[in-house]
Amino acid sequence: MRLARAETRRQFLRRSQTGLGAIALASLMGRDGFGAGLSDADASNAVPKRPAKAKSVIYLHMSGGPPQQDLFDYKPLLNKHHMEPCPEELLKGQRFAFIKGRPKMLGTPYKFARRGESGQWMSELLPHTAGVIDEAAVVRSMVTTEFNHAPAELFMFTGSPRNGGAAMGSWITYGLGTENEDLPGFVVMISGGTDPTGGKALWSTGFLPSVFQGVQCRTVGDPVLYVGDPNGMTREDRRRTLDAINHLNEIEAREHGDPETLTRISQYELAFRMQASVPDVMDVGREPDSIREEYGAEPGAASFANNCLLARRLVERGVRYVQLFDWGWDCHGTGAGDDIVHQLPKKCKDVDKPIAALIRDLKRRGMLDETIVVWGGEFGRTSMNEARGGSTFLGRDHHPHCFTLWAAGGGIKPGATVGATDELGSSIVEDPVPVHDLQATILHLLGLDPFTFRYPFQGLQQRLIGVEEGVRIRKDLLA
Repeated sequence: MRLARAETRRQFLRRSQTGLGAIALASLMGRDGFGAGLSDADASNAVPKRPAKAKSVIYLHMSGGPPQQDLFDYKPLLNKHHMEPCPEELLKGQRFAFIKGRPKMLGTPYKFARRGESGQWMSELLPHTAGVIDEAAVVRSMVTTEFNHAPAELFMFTGSPRNGGAAMGSWITYGLGTENEDLPGFVVMISGGTDPTGGKALWSTGFLPSVFQGVQCRTVGDPVLYVGDPNGMTREDRRRTLDAINHLNEIEAREHGDPETLTRISQYELAFRMQASVPDVMDVGREPDSIREEYGAEPGAASFANNCLLARRLVERGVRYVQLFDWGWDCHGTGAGDDIVHQLPKKCKDVDKPIAALIRDLKRRGMLDETIVVWGGEFGRTSMNEARGGSTFLGRDHHPHCFTLWAAGGGIKPGATVGATDELGSSIVEDPVPVHDLQATILHLLGLDPFTFRYPFQGLQQRLIGVEEGVRIRKDLLA
């Protein structure tokens, strides 16, 4: 009602021409509903044209780019030519972030075996994930246009390598809203000690209404910064303060008609409701001991394991999109802290057990069928040893031409394998999957039409998948 009162007569008449004004207003309040948050001109484009297979997404991003040759993409020939000079044909016309001259080939020091009934090749570094790999479709032919971290992460999550785009989570909550008005529709959690290289632009709302901004939650201290009441202020005091601020914002909205003023009102109201809802949902101590042990989660810790368990709790309560960023996968080999012999096993140990627990937990609760879980990085790694500055540690440079990603649940075909790379793991020889194809497939599974789901900005009909043609929904990934 507060948002409705704040509208001018002109705004109301414009919004209600096709009877969709209530839908737009409801979305600004964070409520669920297809087509939520869209203007009258665009709402019909965002309403699903088909039944949705999935309701939510948990995206597990290994920030830095995991080396596919050491985890999922088994290359015996590469091992055979370990530390031999790289063939010239692999270097012709290529540019690398750090490799200079003629590098040597780099095989993997880890044993591979076929895992699960699907027979997926997997490294010994991921024994727990191997136990649930039959739930997933493994894509060994992902390809991106970017070979540096920040542009590649922006491309993966906003559809553009430049700042200013809207994050995938913002697009999805813009189109579908949230099922719980007391929680944000888009939540972000960080592990690994630092933000991803792309920074907070990776969960920015960009040109979309700012109410769809990703909310970063923490497992140590206040779950959300600045949401709690200052010392000496009671909840009743906060309510009176909020009412006074909202009254001023309503006056502003009537005088100037800026939709962001309505957004500001809804954000204040959501923050007030979150004071009660967020501490409850972010407390892993409320989980049984057996569940915490399965994930490896510890109350009060800042860890990927805690974040995985929290992701399940959030999705269970109606959060639409949960993004986990885990930093530390940039295995250049400049020292023991970023190589494939010392650092990579540590990172795999951090994430392996909780990832498997998340898949099993979602399946037990009947949630995996309607939750898409994605694992991957922003690009791949080279089949050559970087040896930057003469380093004797083993590591791989950035490589945009092929990398591995897997997805499970929510209409994804379990046990599938998509694409293949050459015998040295350097280029794709079968079924390349560009980043925009992955994004289109996720939107499709959520019931959104990736081709007509758009927003007018800077003279273009902006889409998550970009404005260019040629993007495909990957039917080879669909159950």
